[in-house]
Amino acid sequence: MAQSSIEWTEMTWNPTTGCTKISAGCKFCYAEVMTKRLQAMGLEKYADGFAVRTHPDALSLPYSWKKPKVVFVNSMSDLFHPEVPLAFIQQVFEVMNNNPQHIFQVLTKRAELLYQYSNKLRWTDNIWMGVSVENEKVMDRIDFLKGTGAKIKFLSCEPLIGPLPNLDLTGLQWVIVGGESGQGNIRSMKEEWVIDIKNHCQQQDVAFFFKQWGGKNKKAAGRELQGEIFSQMPILM
Repeated sequence: MAQSSIEWTEMTWNPTTGCTKISAGCKFCYAEVMTKRLQAMGLEKYADGFAVRTHPDALSLPYSWKKPKVVFVNSMSDLFHPEVPLAFIQQVFEVMNNNPQHIFQVLTKRAELLYQYSNKLRWTDNIWMGVSVENEKVMDRIDFLKGTGAKIKFLSCEPLIGPLPNLDLTGLQWVIVGGESGQGNIRSMKEEWVIDIKNHCQQQDVAFFFKQWGGKNKKAAGRELQGEIFSQMPILM
């Protein structure tokens, strides 16, 4: 586990590590960059670099947390990557089921596999399930998410690299929006894209969280949208 600087969570828990690129949002994957640093530091967990690996020894960690936590699951991976066995995903879910005092935020780009596995998983109220939607090309992920048994469903539109027209948020409770950040050829996010998503959230009574404008200096760019900070979240359990 690790304390997190991600604005919408408190800490991270990584029972799996590693991933492969699947869509345009993966181009400047922060987890891949961080993995290289951790591997260079000699951390055994990252000895195989960004190859997909499961870590059964990490499954016991949530049982040791004394106070309720808001936890981002697999910040360094994708739990629904096809190389992660269903049996291991079920073990991760069992840990989350057994620790209702914590909120577990799970995020995937593999929405089709998420949907396929959904009825083989136990969806307790403390599991928030999200999909990444970075542009119009991957909006089909939303429908797969809606078909799951998760009680709290959310979108992570980060990095937002294109508009999301006619956004139907029926059955969803939360939307996170953020621009791309890093030192590469960062793709800019247009204000009108963000405002359109915010308006859809407000019209459809969905919590809206604006995480960042991004860029090469994301702290300087800040989090203000039209002079306001939006940090709404679903009702906490």
